[in-house]
Amino acid sequence: MRKMGLDFGSKTVGVAVSDPLLITAQGLEIIRRKSENKLRQTLARIEALILEYEVDEIVLGFPKNMNDTLGERAEKTLAFREMLERRTGLDVQLWDERLTTVAADKAMIDAGIRREERKEHVDKIAAVFILQGYLDYLKNKE
Repeated sequence: MRKMGLDFGSKTVGVAVSDPLLITAQGLEIIRRKSENKLRQTLARIEALILEYEVDEIVLGFPKNMNDTLGERAEKTLAFREMLERRTGLDVQLWDERLTTVAADKAMIDAGIRREERKEHVDKIAAVFILQGYLDYLKNKE
């Protein structure tokens, strides 16, 4: 079984999955939607990926403010978590995602990816950082 990492944004969801041994996270895709509140197709795509990759748990990036408070984006993420749990029947772990987008952007800069192209990949890379952090946590917990 695998884990799925999600970076939930206002119009995109970055998706990553683990390898079967739960060692590494790989970016899969970015699910895009026209409107922030149009989630039916997004949820359907996530369900299809769960079946395709035999996912048994979801790790959802949780965007806390730097002072550890919860803002509007965190509230929307909590609502999305409830939708995911209801629709998929899987546990959805929240994972502190502070600075993952910054780290993803820096990794792409270091790799020499041009600014225009970075925007196309940043959510998927952020999902990888979220999931890899969780996988490392699981490994260290043992």
